[in-house]
Amino acid sequence: MTKPKTKKRPAAKAAGPKRSGAKTKRRSAGPPATIYSPDEIGEMFRRFSIQRPEPKGELEHVNAFTLLVAVVLSAQATDIGVNRATRALFEVADTPQKMAALGEERVGEYIRTIGLWRNKAKNVIALSQALIAEHDSEVPDDRDALTKLPGVGRKTANVVLNMAFGQPTMAVDTHIFRIGNRLGLAPGKTPEQVEATLVRVIPEHYLRHAHHWLILHGRYVCKARKPDCEACVIADLCRWPEKSCNSPAPLVELQTP
Repeated sequence: MTKPKTKKRPAAKAAGPKRSGAKTKRRSAGPPATIYSPDEIGEMFRRFSIQRPEPKGELEHVNAFTLLVAVVLSAQATDIGVNRATRALFEVADTPQKMAALGEERVGEYIRTIGLWRNKAKNVIALSQALIAEHDSEVPDDRDALTKLPGVGRKTANVVLNMAFGQPTMAVDTHIFRIGNRLGLAPGKTPEQVEATLVRVIPEHYLRHAHHWLILHGRYVCKARKPDCEACVIADLCRWPEKSCNSPAPLVELQTP
């Protein structure tokens, strides 16, 4: 008796790596959070703290309200230009009530030398009215509340929270954004990405003044067009490939700015 013929089954394929589902697709690697070690970052800010123990913002103001107005006016304008315009304005209007009473046209006359002055005058009056109606004429110490005011974005809110209320916020302006990317300290495509990294990697005991240290370093040393590497106190730590100096400048306290 012959055995019945059986169909040959195709050989089983060798098991390969399991394919991941759509939820676990590989993502392209983004920029590193920072290229510096915690010790290197701590040393950077230790030196900044010696160079400028009590850094100050350069926008002139007399209280939290005038600070808020000055920062709103400083968008796409220099601090020097804003100060020139606000000195006379704040002499006559240093509260929301006085500012609202001036009206948009009168405010515009004071700030006419500042870029986008018409729209800024409108925002100053609107935010003054909002403070009166919603916050009992007081500047709120909360980011969400601040960013709901006319003309106030995240950067403006962070400046006010830092300077007026002592909160360890990081307001990423053009200088900080440049430093974060140029040095690899906090690479990012948006100010929010740079802010998030800086807040995470800067030692907590330096965060209170870190915003001003970075702005002043970017404004006077790590400048956009021609960085003054010879005047840089962190030149030896800096990993910017195009730096012109590897030796740090003498670490002494600066009187100004």
